[in-house]
Amino acid sequence: MIPRSTAPGPVRAPAHRRGRRWLRWLALGLAGLLLTLTGLGWYLYERLSANITTDTRTAEELAEYEHQRPSALVAGAQNILIIGSDSRTGPENSKYGQDSGTQRSDTTILLHLSADRQRATAVSLPRDLMAHIPSCRRPDGSHTNEHFAQFNWAFEFAGPACTIRTLENITHIRINHHIVVDFNSFKRLVDAVDGVPVCLRKPINDKEAHLTLPAGRQVLHGEQALGYVRARYGIGDGSDTERMGRQQGFLGSLFQELSSNGVLLNPARLYPVLDAATKSLTTDAGLDSLKKMYDLVRTVRHIPTERVQFLTVPRRPYPYNPDRDELVQPDADQLFELLRRDKPVPVTQQIRPADNKPPRDGEGDPSPSRPPTYEGTTAAHGICD
Repeated sequence: MIPRSTAPGPVRAPAHRRGRRWLRWLALGLAGLLLTLTGLGWYLYERLSANITTDTRTAEELAEYEHQRPSALVAGAQNILIIGSDSRTGPENSKYGQDSGTQRSDTTILLHLSADRQRATAVSLPRDLMAHIPSCRRPDGSHTNEHFAQFNWAFEFAGPACTIRTLENITHIRINHHIVVDFNSFKRLVDAVDGVPVCLRKPINDKEAHLTLPAGRQVLHGEQALGYVRARYGIGDGSDTERMGRQQGFLGSLFQELSSNGVLLNPARLYPVLDAATKSLTTDAGLDSLKKMYDLVRTVRHIPTERVQFLTVPRRPYPYNPDRDELVQPDADQLFELLRRDKPVPVTQQIRPADNKPPRDGEGDPSPSRPPTYEGTTAAHGICD
C-alpha cells in the first residue's frame, strides 16, 4: 500500500504555460469581438447608405446641356442646391394634401461652401420668384416649352435638372450637387436631435399648416417643426419672405443642435441622426453614400457658427402680380458674383419689423462706394437669441 503522503496528485501545468493559455483565449475573444463589431459596423454603414436614393437622370440631362452651364471659377468651392419637396406621395406625406402626381419645390436653398471650408452661406430663393425656365425633359421623355413663370414650377414640370438649369441661368453659379428632402425626412431629422428650441412672441394658430402653438420658449418636434417652417398664413403678414426668414432661424438652431458634442460624440445619438439624415433623401451620385456625406460634413463641421450665414436673395413684389416676386438689382447680381468668386458675403442681423415687408423701389440700391450689406442671420444667433 502506497503511503498517503506519497500518492500522486493532479499534474498542473507550469504557471508560465497557464498564462500563455489565458492570453490565447483572450486574443481569440478579442478577435471575435472585433469581427462582430466590424460586421455590425459594415451592416450599419450599408443600411445608412441604402437609405439614400441616387438621382442619375438629373446628371444625364445636365450632361446634355453642358455647353449652356456656367463654369466653376474657384477650385474646391462647393455649391449645393437643397430642394424641399412638397410631394404628397407615400402614406406619410399624403396627409398634407392630395397626391396629384406632381410636386413643387416648397423650399429652395443654395448652400455655398468656401474652398477653405471656413465659411458657409445659405441663400433662400422664393418659390414665387418670376424666372425664365428653359425647355426641360420630363420624366416621360417629352420636353416642356421655354417660358417665363414662377421659379418652383421648374421642379414641378421636370424635376431637379430643370430647377438647377433655371437657377444657373439666374445666378451664373455652377451647381456641384443637389439634395431633395421631403416632409418626412425633415421630421425624422428634427426628432433625431430630440427637437429644436424656438421662441414665439405670439401664439400661432395656422389651420393650413395644422399648427397651434402658445407664445414663449418651447421645443418643437417632427410634426410641429414641419408646420412651423411651412406656416405662412397664420403668422405675421403671411409673406413667403417672412417664412423664409423663419426657416433660416430654425436651421440655425438645428445646426447648433447637430454640431453640439452631445450628438457628434455620442454614438447612441449619432446613429439616429445619421439614419434620419439619410432616410428618404435623393441626391446626385456625388453624395449618395454615407462616406461621401460624412466626408463633406467632416470638412465643414469646424466652421465657426458666426460664419454659417443664412439670408434671402434680395427680392420685392413683381409689378404685374404682387403675389409673385422679382429680384432687386443690382443687389442680387452682386450677391451671386460674390458667391461665384468665393468671396465673403457681408451679412447684418435682420432688423426688419414683424411684418417683414420687402423694400420699396430704390431702398435696396447700394451706395456707389460700396456693395450692399445683406440682411440675414448666422448659426451663432439661435432662434431664441
